Amino acid sequence: MALGVAIAVGVVIGLSLGTLGGGGSILTVPALVYLLGQTPQAATTGSLVVVGVSALIGAFGHHRSGRVRWVLGLAFGAAGIAAGFLGTALNRMVPADVLLLAFSGLVLVAAAGMVRNARSRARPLVPAGGRGAPAAPVDGAPDGRWSWGRAGAVLGAGLLVGFLTGFFGVGGGFVIVPALTLALGLAMPEAVATSLVVIAINSVAALLFRAGATQVDWALVLPLTAAAVAGSLAGKKLADRVPAAVLSRSFAVLLVAVGLYTAGTSIAALAL
Repeated sequence: MALGVAIAVGVVIGLSLGTLGGGGSILTVPALVYLLGQTPQAATTGSLVVVGVSALIGAFGHHRSGRVRWVLGLAFGAAGIAAGFLGTALNRMVPADVLLLAFSGLVLVAAAGMVRNARSRARPLVPAGGRGAPAAPVDGAPDGRWSWGRAGAVLGAGLLVGFLTGFFGVGGGFVIVPALTLALGLAMPEAVATSLVVIAINSVAALLFRAGATQVDWALVLPLTAAAVAGSLAGKKLADRVPAAVLSRSFAVLLVAVGLYTAGTSIAALAL
């Protein structure tokens, strides 16, 4: 039973990573806690394995299509490593029910972000340089140049994503993709692909910070990870057939349900 649940959750997570560059990975923690009986600290650690491995493999899948902006992704990911260490330290200090309550708020924010992304994807893409100009930048800014504002956007978003990864064990794709599209002008396919590089870097860093402090239930995490990898590869093909806006709205509805359930359960536990 537990193995079947782990595989089913892994497929959903992988599909989200492959099609949207994140969002569904946030389901890992509540699934491990409420469906598989793990503590929040153990769940956030196991989530890092699932998210990191599936994001990395998904990134290489997108690389074959030429969508990944590696320089930008590596810079974005490196910016969040220090913040990931801080998030990991705080994770060990926060009571379990408080951690889950804060996590439920993050889930609802992610759902709102996915709805906003769905609306932006529904609008026709206008190249950053105007009609007839290339839509995709060369590893960064749409005009090929970096500015202090763009560098600050990468640093700020990178720090936020790193902290979220360390504290909650999530990838933060719902933060990365808007930052890459709005602040740096990447087209949506490049933003989704590059976000997977950032997610992988931050997940590995946060997992290293937790080494020896929290045990991972490999009997559950490994099959969940394998299912997520398979889902991420299938998600890339699904993204070519189903409108991204439809996928975003569908995952957003699921996230709202999970967020409300997590919040209600945590508040009830704190009230006792």
